[in-house]
Amino acid sequence: MRVKVKAKIARPREQEIPISTEFIKLDSFLKLANAVETGGMAKELISQGQVRVNGETCLQRGKKLRPGDTAELDGRLFKVTAE
Repeated sequence: MRVKVKAKIARPREQEIPISTEFIKLDSFLKLANAVETGGMAKELISQGQVRVNGETCLQRGKKLRPGDTAELDGRLFKVTAE
């Protein structure tokens, strides 16, 4: 007898990061979220296609993120929220 096992795809745990402005640029947001140590590191990771915004790969370090948007890096998910 065969038993079907459903594999669960692990979703990254979401961490909420509040901003006090209308928007924040992606590279600055990654620094604010402590996802990277420096802006240069953020720039490099974004240009290599390692960052996803709202589920899609983003190559724009100046991409404007607003409350409700998410950024994902290295299996970590960060959600922009209003302060």
